[in-house]
Amino acid sequence: MKYFRLLILGAAMLALGACAGNTADKPLMRGKPSADLDKAFASYLQAVADCKEDLHSIMVLQHDKVLEEKFFQGDSAHILNSVSKTFTSTAVGFAISEGLMSLDEKIVDIFPELVTENVSDTMKRVTVRNLLTMNSGHGTEPASVRRSSDWVQAFLESHLDYEPGTCYCYNSYGTYVLSAAVQKRSGQKVVDYLDTRLWQPLGIEKPTWQESPAGINTGGWGLYLKTEDLARMGLCILNGGKFGGKQVIPADWVAEMGKNQVPSVNAGVNQYQAVERGMDPTNNDWMQGYGYQMWRCRHNAFRADGANGQYIIIIPEKDAVIVTTANIRDMAEELNLIWDHLLPAL
Repeated sequence: MKYFRLLILGAAMLALGACAGNTADKPLMRGKPSADLDKAFASYLQAVADCKEDLHSIMVLQHDKVLEEKFFQGDSAHILNSVSKTFTSTAVGFAISEGLMSLDEKIVDIFPELVTENVSDTMKRVTVRNLLTMNSGHGTEPASVRRSSDWVQAFLESHLDYEPGTCYCYNSYGTYVLSAAVQKRSGQKVVDYLDTRLWQPLGIEKPTWQESPAGINTGGWGLYLKTEDLARMGLCILNGGKFGGKQVIPADWVAEMGKNQVPSVNAGVNQYQAVERGMDPTNNDWMQGYGYQMWRCRHNAFRADGANGQYIIIIPEKDAVIVTTANIRDMAEELNLIWDHLLPAL
């Protein structure tokens, strides 16, 4: 009996040790900011107030520690809008690493049952890579897709103005098709597919993600996460896919997500229209290049980007991550305040 009790005690101690070694479900580490960063953060918050920006939260992390944070509405799950795209891209990366699909696979080969006489030969050349880089060949986003009962079918039957891979045009419905592709090949909705692969390893409670009428996560929008959840994702990306000492996202996929894969322009115009309008990339954070559902920024940074001011900004040269949630229409101004006030102090 004594021996049995010792075995039980030993097992319990091992279990406690394993839990103690699991950093994924622990709060992020906090650190003491420098005097310069403290001063810059106060200056930044004053500028936000002066500009009447409706900032909901901000978290500044460097060297894997939270140095500054401010919550105006608490840290509850927040609508992410197009930051959702980065998580869909991550799901695609997992699916590719597991052999469920490939970058150069044709979309019509993933959905052969939806190929009708209304699907053009040009559409038949669209690949997974084209959707990841917003280069499907659309000149404008096919808004009619959402009015259909089958969004994938409607996307496949939509008109392409250019050869796939030759024109950047921001396209949330292409991201939806990627979400549908992951679900088709894995048998799971993206939010479920990511559960053991991403949410649990990062210590994120399984989130809510909106769905289409067909029961497919919307992919390009509709995900809800907390600010600290975004910070965990940001740290994982900054550290090459590692979190808590473990490789969570394949390192080669993380490198490709944040790389300048194709020229980019602001949502609502395509790259040829941008040239015609004389848009200047010098001070434009939407014209620095696009990766796999992530934007390049000035200052050799890159970001997940969602309408009305949702950001995960990765700044490798500073070993830093800045996360925001907001309801801000002028997202360029929001970024400029970060560059002007916070970046110099990191």
